[in-house]
Amino acid sequence: MVHTIQGKQVGNIGFGLMGLTWRPNELSEEQSFATIKAALEAGCNYMNGGEFYGPPENNSLTLLSKYYEKYPEDQDKIILNIKGCVNPDFTPDDSPEGVKKSVGNCLRMIGGSGRITQFEPARKDPKVDIEVTVAALEEQVKQGNIGGVSLSEVSAATIRRAAKVAKIQSVEIELSLWNTEPLENGVAEACAELGIPILAYSPLGRGILTGHVKSFDDIPEGDFRKILPRFQPDVFETNLRLVKEVQELAAKKGCTPGQIAINWVLAVSRRPGMPKIIPIPGASAPERVRENAVEIELTEDDMAEIERIVQEFKPVGNRYHDHGMHALDTSTE
Repeated sequence: MVHTIQGKQVGNIGFGLMGLTWRPNELSEEQSFATIKAALEAGCNYMNGGEFYGPPENNSLTLLSKYYEKYPEDQDKIILNIKGCVNPDFTPDDSPEGVKKSVGNCLRMIGGSGRITQFEPARKDPKVDIEVTVAALEEQVKQGNIGGVSLSEVSAATIRRAAKVAKIQSVEIELSLWNTEPLENGVAEACAELGIPILAYSPLGRGILTGHVKSFDDIPEGDFRKILPRFQPDVFETNLRLVKEVQELAAKKGCTPGQIAINWVLAVSRRPGMPKIIPIPGASAPERVRENAVEIELTEDDMAEIERIVQEFKPVGNRYHDHGMHALDTSTE
């Protein structure tokens, strides 16, 4: 089914920009530009970035600003979702002042040629009611600074409260074979009820579902995954069992494990009672983008097999470290 955002058609699979700038080893502009160009050519025009995805001189917004200088013809092709409202210590500031400051900073970094289609606070600020935050974001929409209001990592209750204040364009949440929580905690149900699409980040389980990360030592020094519980040496082999099962299924179907993982998200989206779900896998090379963009058919037998794998090989450990888990919104009212 064709999905449109603010009148523009988007592909079934999007693209996450984080890995191009928030990484231990900086990529060349040439490689980053080639990767973005490959995403557009593959139909992955719904892109997701962040104000804090890298240093101010090299984050999603400054990278796109440079990209638009080289490829001005692509300015209107990218549907851009940006997250912000984060302090230097990675605590949220979703106050009206924080919203205005963050949006203004993002606009300065992307420059006059770029457009922020959607803007979302990266995390819900426990000190600020969601109604206050959404009203401040809606004011930015009215001023023409952003195209629409989105949310990130919020509970079903928060989504419902926010939707009473303004139209919510999307909800970004981690969803993959490694994290099926949104299908169980009411978030997907709330989004379906309200007609809000889900942006599924980390559909490849932060890379582990590709099968390329075979041990803790495969993760580069300085990589964010080094501190995440599910990647620690004492549980890594246990968590790798799910990956091996997915690899076996992929071999039978003649595709990659990553393609199984991404297309599982698409298949879930097509189930009755589900909202539109757009996976936004990241990549740092054009060939990986093209691989991730391939849509394959998963039969009912395939989905039943995947369901068995997910139930039998649940990951051990939280998906974030303690600080990250504490920042997640779990409000029920």
